[in-house]
Amino acid sequence: MQGKKNYTEKLFVSFQLSDRIPKENLYRRLRETLDLSFLYKDTKELYGKTGNPSIDPVVFFKLLITGYLENITSDRKLVEHCCMRMDVLYFLGYDIDEDLPWHSTISRTRQLYPASLFETLFNKVFALCVDSGMVSGHTQAVDSAPIKANASMESVVPKMPATSIESHLKKVSEENRETKKTHMGTVSPAHVSAPAHELKRVEKHHRNLRDSPVRPTKKHAFSATRRTTAPVIRMPVYR
Repeated sequence: MQGKKNYTEKLFVSFQLSDRIPKENLYRRLRETLDLSFLYKDTKELYGKTGNPSIDPVVFFKLLITGYLENITSDRKLVEHCCMRMDVLYFLGYDIDEDLPWHSTISRTRQLYPASLFETLFNKVFALCVDSGMVSGHTQAVDSAPIKANASMESVVPKMPATSIESHLKKVSEENRETKKTHMGTVSPAHVSAPAHELKRVEKHHRNLRDSPVRPTKKHAFSATRRTTAPVIRMPVYR
């Protein structure tokens, strides 16, 4: 008998990401090994004491590490990629039904940090990954299966990040700055104007008011009389 899998989306009654992530998964090992609590102290002076809570600094730098390991420079694409990866969600500390920070929040948070402090903290976090033995500064490990292929072993080279950390951070900053300009447009915030058809309608209305001034009617006269004949309460003045 031919089987057919019927899928109906439903709410998860009992689901834990930790049960779905293999023990040897890279992001699971990073979560269990790295201690990034020092970021709260190093970035405390950059935040005020009032207002809405910001994105967690630990989550922010984990997103940056994920972008570097996955060779993703766009904040928008980074968020989309992380939403589809259960191991990355577990690494970030987000459940499967939680929304990740908006991509514009990541861009604004990156602008909050001075360039020198940002690079120092990023290098410090990445150095912890290297010291833990799970990430290399020049190579990346990929999972594979032994499959026979018609390929030359002499052409096999280690998989390396596309660019260095400095080049990656520079490209991330430039690309997300261009994305912001594209979506916001080039209109200067100092000059705000209504659409052309609205301006024409307002101009026509003002022209009609000038050409045909409003003449007082009985209703207007009655209103004026009521305003002028209102009782006056005199208050004593003490000197």
